[in-house]
Amino acid sequence: MTGPRGRAAGALLALACLAGCEPAKRAPQTATIVIDQLAFKPPPLDLHVGDTVVWQNHDIFQHSATANDGSFDVELPAGGSGKAVMKHAGTIVYVCRYHPGMTGKLTVDP
Repeated sequence: MTGPRGRAAGALLALACLAGCEPAKRAPQTATIVIDQLAFKPPPLDLHVGDTVVWQNHDIFQHSATANDGSFDVELPAGGSGKAVMKHAGTIVYVCRYHPGMTGKLTVDP
């Protein structure tokens, strides 16, 4: 519809949306962290609740990605991979249970 009626209908729709439309939801994403030479690298950016983090272990040693807050504990066999879905927002510090000097941090947005 064009003309005054079309503009009025568009304005009413915009006002109605301001009053109660929810923003479009972001589709869940997958981020990858590589483990190489006893280090987690690189830390993923722009993580949100519902996203999946995949750890790929390129080392010859078994590792884990174990969250300090208990939100995930992923076993990572030598040459293997594992994943976890981010279930809450916040900063999550994690460690390898087998190599406590290996640490990482995820920042998860709502």
